[in-house]
Amino acid sequence: MMATVGRLAGALLGQSGQQHYFIGNPKEPCDWAAAGFEPPGEIDALQRPFVRLSATRPIRIIPPCLQLALEGEALPRLMSATFAIERTGMISERLWRLVIGDSDERACPPDAVIDVSWLVQMPPGIWGIVRDTVLRCS
Repeated sequence: MMATVGRLAGALLGQSGQQHYFIGNPKEPCDWAAAGFEPPGEIDALQRPFVRLSATRPIRIIPPCLQLALEGEALPRLMSATFAIERTGMISERLWRLVIGDSDERACPPDAVIDVSWLVQMPPGIWGIVRDTVLRCS
């Protein structure tokens, strides 16, 4: 089964089958009803890196988005470990842009669905080196 991950309120929205996850701390207010979800209550990604959402209608994750073969809570766990900034619980824009292939030289197509199967297979130590390099203040 292919899971999909996109953005919502500056955080990540993951979909695995009929399960939906809000990953990270929001960077802006979220209109949960307009997004198709029941309000999840307080979100504190430093305490809980992700929360499960209850959909009120069918959900389509808006591109650009990621696709990978991962099911259930393994999806938000990996996405949190991959993209969340440990001290704030926010999703790193630098890491997101790196993975979707968006740069100053080349923009990611707005309708892109990016296969990131490699992310599941990458050893955590290697991704840790990438994270440290990308997140290092310049």
